[in-house]
Amino acid sequence: MGDTMRVYRSFLFAPGNHPRRVEKVFGCGADAAILDLEDAVAVAEKPAARQAVVQALQRPRECLCYVRVNATSSEWCYRDLCEVVRPGLDGVLLPKVESAAGLLAADWLIAQLERERGLAPGGVDLIAIVETGAGLDRIDEIARCGSRVRRIAFGAADFALDMNLQWSREETEFAYVRARLVLAARAAGLDPPLDTVWARLPDRDGLRDSARTALAMGFQGKMCIHPDQIAVVNEVFTPSPEEVARAERIVEAFRQAEQQGSASIQLDGQFIDYPIVQRARRIVAVVQRIRARERADRA
Repeated sequence: MGDTMRVYRSFLFAPGNHPRRVEKVFGCGADAAILDLEDAVAVAEKPAARQAVVQALQRPRECLCYVRVNATSSEWCYRDLCEVVRPGLDGVLLPKVESAAGLLAADWLIAQLERERGLAPGGVDLIAIVETGAGLDRIDEIARCGSRVRRIAFGAADFALDMNLQWSREETEFAYVRARLVLAARAAGLDPPLDTVWARLPDRDGLRDSARTALAMGFQGKMCIHPDQIAVVNEVFTPSPEEVARAERIVEAFRQAEQQGSASIQLDGQFIDYPIVQRARRIVAVVQRIRARERADRA
């Protein structure tokens, strides 16, 4: 899948050691599937889960395929990466990132495996999950360390555990964390981050509110733990037809104004200048990527 068609609204987890769920995860409508070798897999099952994931990487699919390996501080991360970095892998999620050193170590190993196995240098994406107080405390160092990471993600469950927080339905306790991640990513020139999963499965309204909060705070997508969550998340992170039509009108009106030497106009009673236009262009670009992805899926 070319970069111009990559969309990062929804990431759906599936336990790497659960063949039926692994088989189904690629067809649930998520932009990316995450085959999990970490929290969803018991210690005794981890070696066997690696082999199941390697086999799954060769299956035809319409979405991106990532693998969440174990943390670099664990005894399993090295072997996880050695097994899964191969043709068919789009990217790796690295959990519990707490330092630039750990992130760069994983990056270095992935680079050696790419070279050894004839993969494009830098072709394997790496997403750093920040889910501890230490990770958040060092987020600037992590974001700016010069690794291949283009986007970071927030893991609320482990963060709440680490910080002794109560994970409420309203998630107000995470407002600072979300804002901090968005700021660090932007300052480091990274793409917008990915938001945490929503754990209350029957509560679709809560999921929608959580996704809308993340979108409003600057996130570009959300991780999911059940196929039923995908439609809601994709809807929230896809600009509405009204937003798209409005953005296209702004872009075109401003283009005409620029040709006449003006850099500010009024449209339907709203003052339009460069920041408004840049936001409109961003909406149009997101929709173009989504449409390109949908056309590729139908082809």
